Formats: sequence, structure tokens, C-alpha cells
Amino acid sequence: MPLKCNGCRDGADFELPFSMAFQPIVDIRSGDVFAHEALVRGPNGEGAGSVLAQVSDTNRYPFDQQCRVKAIQLASELYDRGTDVRLSINFMPNAVYEPRACIRLTLATAMKTGFPVDRIIFEFTEDERLDATHVLNILRTYRDMGFQTAIDDFGAGHSGLGLLTHFQPDIVKLDMDLIRAIDTDRVRRTIVKHTLAMLDDLAITPICEGVETVDELAALQDLGVVLVQGYVLAKPSFEKLTVPVVAEALHTRAA
Repeated sequence: MPLKCNGCRDGADFELPFSMAFQPIVDIRSGDVFAHEALVRGPNGEGAGSVLAQVSDTNRYPFDQQCRVKAIQLASELYDRGTDVRLSINFMPNAVYEPRACIRLTLATAMKTGFPVDRIIFEFTEDERLDATHVLNILRTYRDMGFQTAIDDFGAGHSGLGLLTHFQPDIVKLDMDLIRAIDTDRVRRTIVKHTLAMLDDLAITPICEGVETVDELAALQDLGVVLVQGYVLAKPSFEKLTVPVVAEALHTRAA
């Protein structure tokens, strides 16, 4: 096991304080929350940039570890244990040295807090060049351990369709650039329509993120989209959960 994996035990060496905000992913048919995504924030709710600017090659690993811990700890305090709402945690593939070793602190935190492992989604952004073999090893290992997996910002990165030929995650989150002005942009609407059909054929659940207007929301609804994330429904809430009222957003358009 690589020496750097010693940090798995406690995520030490990242001393900058930070916390999490949560943004819901919503089923727009029922209005129920499917999951909350944990998003890093400063200790008093400052933007993610204030924290991420302090992350470097030397502390990326403990930062990734502590993000998982903080997300699970807060979720265990905020979640209604009587529901099956999931928790989506972003991870950095370049901060994972050996998947089974580097997951120990995550598992220990889930066990300590009583948060169910099968309600955790691990998502990564495909907007940086990564070792595809390494990423696939992480995703397959996480799936084998009972976690759900997701590709974030699909359509904006380097791996894209190539990754899907080797591994089909549980979830694909369509990048916000594909969603922006989809109600008036025929090209975007066509691309999203056929992407949704492809994901359906592959039995992958799509989530459309970055939805900001009621017209975009209505256009996605017309395309048969079920799961949506974006400001039109709810902004991230610092250290608390927001339950949006979907009917009100759609009613605003109708009015």
C-alpha cells in the first residue's frame, strides 16, 4: 500500500476549516427530493473558491478525505432517517491512490454515524484529463462496495462517451451548458433528447443540472426528464437542507 494512504485513517494534514452546503436533486414528477449534493463552503458559508484555492498537490488527498467525512457527518444530523433520500459526494480521482484503502475513513464515518452506505453516491467531474484505467478501477470498486456512482458535468469534459463504453455508472449528470436556454435552442434540445435516449438504452439515470429558469425546466419536462438540479428549484443551503416546491416553479411559468 502506498505510504500516502496512511492518511486514510484520519484525513490529517488539511488544517483549513470548511463546511458544506446542500443542494437538492428533485424528482419533478412527484416533487420529492431524490438526493442532496454536498458542496464545499468556507466555515461561515463562504464560496467554494475560498476553500479550493487552498487545495494543492500536497494536500489534495487529506482534503478529499475530509470532504467525505464532513458531508456524511452533516447529512447524518440533517437527514430524516425514515426516507431513502441519497447523499451525493464529489470526489477527486487523483486523490485516490488505492480505492479499497482510501475508502476506509468513509466507511468508518458512515458506520459511526449510522448513515447507510447504499444511500451514498460518489460523483466525479470529467473535466480534467485523468488516467482512464485508474478511474475505472475506482468506479468498479465503489460499485462492488455498494456505493452508487455518477459522472458529473457530462458533455463538458474529456472522457465522455469513451468512458461509457467501458463502464456504465448509475447516474450521469448533464452539464449545465447543454441545458442553458434549452427552451429556445433547437440544437441543445436535439442533443439532450438523443443523449437521454442513449442513457435510457444503457439503463443509466440522467440528471439535468444547472437549471435556472422555469422555461428551461418546462422544456426538460417536455423531454421526459425526471431528475433536475438547479437554482430554479433551490440554491445550495449552508449546513441545512432545502425542500423545493416544484409545483410552484412550474406554476410561475403557467401564470
